[in-house]
Amino acid sequence: MTTLKPGFHPATTDIACALFLFFSIAALVSFAYADAFGWMFHSWFEYEEYSHGIMIPFVSAYLIWQRKTNLTHAVNRNWVVGISAVAMSLLFFIVMKLATVHFGVLLSFLFLAFSLTYLAIGKDNLKEILGPLAILFFMLPLPNFITNNLSSELQLISSKIGVEFIRLFDITVYLEGNVIDLGSYKLQVVDACSGLRYLFPLMSLAFILVYIANIRPWQKVVIFLSSVPITVIMNSLRIGAIGVSVEYWGPEMAEGILHDIEGWFMFMASITVMLLLMWGVLRFSGDKRSIRDSFDFSTSEKDRQNNPKVLSGIVSHLRSFNIVLFIGGTLVALMVLIEASAGASLQHQTENRLRFNHFPLFIGDWQGQPKVLEQVYIDELRFDDYVLVDYKKQEQNLNFYVAYYSQQSSGSSAHSPRSCMPGGGWQIESIEQVVLDDVFINSTPLKTNRVLIQRGEHKQVVYYWFQQRGRVITNEYLVKWYLFWDSLTKQRSDGALVRLVVPLGEGAGFDEADALVSDFMTDVQFKLPSFIPG
Repeated sequence: MTTLKPGFHPATTDIACALFLFFSIAALVSFAYADAFGWMFHSWFEYEEYSHGIMIPFVSAYLIWQRKTNLTHAVNRNWVVGISAVAMSLLFFIVMKLATVHFGVLLSFLFLAFSLTYLAIGKDNLKEILGPLAILFFMLPLPNFITNNLSSELQLISSKIGVEFIRLFDITVYLEGNVIDLGSYKLQVVDACSGLRYLFPLMSLAFILVYIANIRPWQKVVIFLSSVPITVIMNSLRIGAIGVSVEYWGPEMAEGILHDIEGWFMFMASITVMLLLMWGVLRFSGDKRSIRDSFDFSTSEKDRQNNPKVLSGIVSHLRSFNIVLFIGGTLVALMVLIEASAGASLQHQTENRLRFNHFPLFIGDWQGQPKVLEQVYIDELRFDDYVLVDYKKQEQNLNFYVAYYSQQSSGSSAHSPRSCMPGGGWQIESIEQVVLDDVFINSTPLKTNRVLIQRGEHKQVVYYWFQQRGRVITNEYLVKWYLFWDSLTKQRSDGALVRLVVPLGEGAGFDEADALVSDFMTDVQFKLPSFIPG
């Protein structure tokens, strides 16, 4: 028989052990995900479309607390499934970390949280709080190339609908890309007016509403999906209203506090439209309840009596819970060690290359004029070295740009020009991959992306590729894959983006642009290896 000391109780030791393991895991996770969390917090406070993100964890926690009386003592779990899910989450983390994808790293964090929750409270209890946990996905900022492309499309759609609204008032207006020309004044529908500031918060709110609403599944789907067209229509009306007000009351209606008030008013109007749509869906299906009555936060007295408090359930399973924490902590610690080891072994290539301040300005018959990027772009792109030159040969012109990264990591890697080209009225007309047979990179004919962009009557052809560790890559997703693979196999993550822009004169086409780039690159192809290691 074991004799217990006065004041000693096994549960006390179990609770202390659980707290120690929990905070140890929290510290390890904070260290491993520090960069990704920093990027997420920065996005919340820097970009208005993600400003709602800071509230999402609190909303999720509140909704979980509302469901606490529905959690049971029984822990129905499969250890093999749970541990495998944790291990896969950590493997996904390592892949995304080496591939420099912040969004993927944050996804791995949510998968890890789901997996540990399953192990801790079991399948049935996880189902009970699955909705509040799923809400956490709406706090994640999307990758830049997705938001930039989505923003450019929304700008064009909103501009077109907004112009039609303006014309309803017999106002003469023209549209060039995303620039609305009123004659005496031009309105540019920039990223801030694309509608993303409404779309992401409204989708988050719609998801929360349909979760807490006691309505049919098809009604939930309709109401949630309606947040997209509501955003587009309301944002288009806002743009149109600004155009009308500018025509009648002057340009100040599109600037300053009046502009901000219009945006806030339209967002509140969007919420009102969504609630009215919800009311209409209920009436359409024969449901006579009011919107307020369709929401149910309460828990029945029967549930309160038949389901114990969640804390008592955790205490009764502390030994099992501590095993979960120990296994999770061990795997997270292993993840941190692997990440630290992989990051420390990456080689820097700056010593084995020439810096771009030595790049020649005279290449064959081409004469260059160096340009300097504004500091705001340098801070955003975070490259280690770059060159930007306008080259001219007789009446022919092209712009040459290379951004080099000695070590690519999350937040500091080559950006796809497709994310940056839209804007300023430019619209992407076509994207394709072509091979320039007269140009060889690493003894292989150059394969490049060729993008036609247009603004009004002006056209340009953009050529770009990713030249990284001996490869020429045109697919942005393959860039991430090879970045991960080479980090593991070559201990390297250096690389560069190469971009050329050719203005198209009247009557000129792809043949003339291809010939111009081939002529320029015929000499440059021998110079690049000194600046971009293979």
